[in-house]
Amino acid sequence: MKKQVIIAAVALGAFVFGTNKIQAQNHTATTAVNIILNDVISIDPGSVASGGQVDFNYVTAEDYNTSTTVNVPNSLIVTSTKSFGIKVKADGPNFTDGTNNIPVDVLRIKIAQGGTMTGFSGVFIELSETNQTLIGGVPVGSALTLNLDYEIPAAKSSSSDILGKPAGTYTQNVTYTATAL
Repeated sequence: MKKQVIIAAVALGAFVFGTNKIQAQNHTATTAVNIILNDVISIDPGSVASGGQVDFNYVTAEDYNTSTTVNVPNSLIVTSTKSFGIKVKADGPNFTDGTNNIPVDVLRIKIAQGGTMTGFSGVFIELSETNQTLIGGVPVGSALTLNLDYEIPAAKSSSSDILGKPAGTYTQNVTYTATAL
């Protein structure tokens, strides 16, 4: 029995002294997190100008004698990591319907009220095959919107540019290009 008491005392002592000597162990790990940036400039596919259509309908005599403006909200939606500008041009010299033509300079394009894109711009741009600055100096931003007014002035619709042309649908593509500055 004496042996059992001694064994129990030694076991208890080892337990008590052993737990006092147990220390918490700390281990650390370090991970590098990289943020890799690339320059981006993009015209969002949700822009009305991406595959959209603007229609001018000449149905009455009054249509040929007045200026007609078509307002297109969200014409362009741009995301850019750099300051940028937008240029516009026609893809050809004429609106065409088969062999019939209307010169592209009957159409004027202007930045309309609203939208979140800011920068410098002029007045109406008379459409041509040459790239022209629609807006420039636009600061960086995400999903910046630009509303546009398309106009055919009465002086053009009541002239031989449009008046007297055969009935039909005359079409031309207008290309917008966003470029980082």
